[in-house]
Amino acid sequence: MNSSPLLHRIDRAIQTNPHALRRKVFLESVPGRIVLRGKVDSFYQKQMIQESLRGIEGVERICNQLEVEEAR
Repeated sequence: MNSSPLLHRIDRAIQTNPHALRRKVFLESVPGRIVLRGKVDSFYQKQMIQESLRGIEGVERICNQLEVEEAR
């Protein structure tokens, strides 16, 4: 499977997700799995970014390693 179109679809989903705006979210593609890394402000944002990737053809499994940074 060519991952380039898949990564493009995933990147677009993250860029258009309002919960990911102005956040540093990085992804890594491992065959059949997407790994999310970075920092977000809340558990809700973490979940909403993950949910934006569900349903994308080719994404079989999401490993959500986003860290929640509490506001100080």
